[in-house]
Amino acid sequence: MPRDLAPDLVERLTKAFEADPTARMLQNAVTTTSVDEIALDRRVVTAIDHSVSNLLDDWTATSQEKSGRCWLFAGTNLLRASAREKLKVKDFEFSQNHLLFWDKFEKANHWLESVIATADRDVDDRTVAHLLATPAEDGGQWNMFVALVVKHGLVPKVAMPETKSSSNTGQMNRDLSTILRQAARDLRAQAADGADADDLQDAKEQVLATVHRLLCIHLGTPPESFVWQWKDTDGGFHRDGTMTPLEFAERYVTVPLEDYVCLVNDPRASSPYGHTFTVEHLGNVVGAPPVTYLNVEPDLMKSLAAQAIVGGEPVWFGCDTGQMSNATLGLWDAGLFDRAAIYGTEPSLGKADRLLHHESLMTHAMLFTGVDLIDEVPRRWRVENSWGTEKGDKGFMTMNDSWFAEFVFEVAVRRDALPAELQEALTRDPIVLPAWDPMGALAG
Repeated sequence: MPRDLAPDLVERLTKAFEADPTARMLQNAVTTTSVDEIALDRRVVTAIDHSVSNLLDDWTATSQEKSGRCWLFAGTNLLRASAREKLKVKDFEFSQNHLLFWDKFEKANHWLESVIATADRDVDDRTVAHLLATPAEDGGQWNMFVALVVKHGLVPKVAMPETKSSSNTGQMNRDLSTILRQAARDLRAQAADGADADDLQDAKEQVLATVHRLLCIHLGTPPESFVWQWKDTDGGFHRDGTMTPLEFAERYVTVPLEDYVCLVNDPRASSPYGHTFTVEHLGNVVGAPPVTYLNVEPDLMKSLAAQAIVGGEPVWFGCDTGQMSNATLGLWDAGLFDRAAIYGTEPSLGKADRLLHHESLMTHAMLFTGVDLIDEVPRRWRVENSWGTEKGDKGFMTMNDSWFAEFVFEVAVRRDALPAELQEALTRDPIVLPAWDPMGALAG
């Protein structure tokens, strides 16, 4: 039998609160000061510094501005580490705007294909509702980054610089969402009226023409070719001449992108370790390899990430950055905030429960550029973020190892670094998760 919120219960709780001097003091503090400032555990903060035993970065941190392009920044930051050496320059950036344009265009096509594939379902079907809720997201995942580079190549930032909308995508996404949702209504109506596959594809292409126009207006038109010339750090002049984006990528991407695999840590009972997974309707480039994960324990993710860094290569990763983090200080630690001391209740959700109960999922992608090892065991990690140079250590953050197991969800590593049995597991058909599963979350 449901029980209402009775007045006598409210009265008892209020009297108990007023009789507790600690509760009253905390009320005075939190009503005038951010609760995270009060809960910040000074013991944890003073125990961390930004030094690490193995450091790769000697470059300037980038900024995604007011956009959800972290996964593109993390990917291009990985590639620029070796491109700088080939160019003999200290600072260099690939154009994130170029990849944003193609991601938006490819995603629109991918999304419309999903709309057509589900046109026979009710509009309030859970999968259809999920699709309609997220027609124009900025975020992405590792496999989606690779798909873009393989198909569309790369250009230097000078060949397709930032625009107002690439740095602040809100209005562009608003208008793109409206166009796509209108298209979903019309495509579903045509399908219900008996339109055949060719008719639906023709209608889709008309929508894509509108999408292309919108993207060109907001982001600029991607160059088909450009003249690439630059000065190195010693002042030497170089010219490669006219290049296409694919030619530029072939010359300056020095790591084997298609040999990387995405490892995840999903401790839910429904997600066994040593198996691959994919998510329905997740992706951007139609026809590209599906977004596929290999589920492993966090200690293996740590070991492989540390090995890569010691070997001289940064590591792309995805995490839930809003948990137990202080952006200004640039610190992550699983015990960074002592919220139990404020609220009088100890948090008890583990990683699996946080996924199951919508408390946590991947929200952000960054780059590991350093690791602090003691007897080959990670103690803390150095992270290149894409939030500019004003936070943390000039834009670089420090993650205590306690945070990794709890809130890191994905890392991209080379296939040949995996044990033989896990390389074999990658060849098996993946378990298919529904479109709304939290492991399909896009980092932004």
